[in-house]
Amino acid sequence: MSPPPLALSLGDPAGVGPEIVAAAWRALKTSGPVFFAAGDAATIRAAGAPVAVISDPSEAAALFADALPVLDLPLTTKPTPGHPSADAAPHVVRWIETAVALALEGKAAGVVTAPIAKATLYEAGFKYPGHTEFIGALTASAPLAGARGPVMMLAAKELRVALVTVHEPLARVPGLLTHDRIVETGLVLAEALRRDFGIAAPRIVVAGLNPHAGEGGAIGREETEIVAPAVETLRRRGIDIRGPLPADSLFHDAARATYDAALCLYHDQALIPVKMLDFWGGVNLTLGLPVVRTSPDHGTAFDIAGKGVARPDSLIAAIRLAADIAARRRTPA
Repeated sequence: MSPPPLALSLGDPAGVGPEIVAAAWRALKTSGPVFFAAGDAATIRAAGAPVAVISDPSEAAALFADALPVLDLPLTTKPTPGHPSADAAPHVVRWIETAVALALEGKAAGVVTAPIAKATLYEAGFKYPGHTEFIGALTASAPLAGARGPVMMLAAKELRVALVTVHEPLARVPGLLTHDRIVETGLVLAEALRRDFGIAAPRIVVAGLNPHAGEGGAIGREETEIVAPAVETLRRRGIDIRGPLPADSLFHDAARATYDAALCLYHDQALIPVKMLDFWGGVNLTLGLPVVRTSPDHGTAFDIAGKGVARPDSLIAAIRLAADIAARRRTPA
């Protein structure tokens, strides 16, 4: 029996989402993985993909080679590429909610989300920092064995990084770092590496917050007072973990060979090395959820939307990774 298809939410219809979704289908229509889009069929058709409107995900596999299956949840206003509008926000939210609900029901193998524009969502009353937190809330009541996220991970080539804090002003980060928050994130990361990446005995390193990881307290006390005790707690829980270590020496080739994932303390500490290694092919994924969720590691790119130059590499990588993780969850070791 074939696995269910992936559900792909269209994202902001005025961004590059529709054209990279269309391009991803053209790249994968022969080989798969099979996916369907939850979104506005007319917008996807205008982006250059033949569309087959479906009423149920089970129809997607038979149609995928010839047309992009779309669960049509139409917009009320035609989007203009490069010009986001809060009018689309309720539809964008509905597309995400639909994809997640189908994954929770087992009708979709996982969720892949095209980029959203937070500003227009906030203008319409959206109350979450982004996809990660929203999908965490949508799945909060569903059962999950083990530590629960959401925890953001970025994966690119030979690097995986998970974040303790995400979209926070840098000035707030030290106050948000607590022993329990680091421990909880580390537990989610270790379990995800085993369950979703098939790494039986994952090795994790933890970055320091300050230059030189605090230099023994001379350049900040967070490492000695918060991070190191949390690392020790995780070690006592049976996790192979080291740190805090100076972040400036964690990401070169030889260092990356010594661990399976790095636990980073703030946004740019994690995303800069990922984007340096693989700017076009990085994947954002959410750990510690009862559903698989991935997305491309870039935004809506309104400045190039509709110009036919947006690259689908990251979305294609996100689709493939979601399919790989879903397969591991179906057949755990």
